[in-house]
Amino acid sequence: MASYVFTVLGDDRPGLVDHLSGVVSRHHGNWERSQMARLGGKFAGIVQVGVPDQHADDLRAALEALDDPGTLDVSVDIAVDHTASRDPESSEDIADGHDGRRLVVSLVGTDRPGLVHAVSAAMAAVGANIDELTTSTTDAPMSGDPLFEATATVTLPHDVDMNTLRTRLEALADRLMVDIALSV
Repeated sequence: MASYVFTVLGDDRPGLVDHLSGVVSRHHGNWERSQMARLGGKFAGIVQVGVPDQHADDLRAALEALDDPGTLDVSVDIAVDHTASRDPESSEDIADGHDGRRLVVSLVGTDRPGLVHAVSAAMAAVGANIDELTTSTTDAPMSGDPLFEATATVTLPHDVDMNTLRTRLEALADRLMVDIALSV
């Protein structure tokens, strides 16, 4: 069984996911995992598909043929063997080969440039790997000021004490005047 990860970026339009999933299905592929979103009038996504070896080259060629400069950008890569890293308790991949403990880091605060960089730098400094990151901005309920929210799923190496990361994040939260929470 082969596994591919492909990314897609293009102008948002109805039927785009149907078109992509149709190509996968017609070439005997199985749509396994994906993250997709509409941002700034564009549609962006990353998809992991599995396909029997005898159909792998045809599926890759069909996905690459969808690439249309200026309209739809598609990039296809071979995925890391995701079956070897399954966590039987959660049926989720364990960070695609990153061994460690899964944690969730949440941030809420007044929006300003540099928040993602500051938090990601604090995590990288202790060897934490960001597996998933979701961010958004909304209007604060009372003031209407822009409010930034982020949630990251991270893998912390087993040899790093969780309190080390917690201490760094708490110091950062105080300095940036935001709320940062760390949970297991």
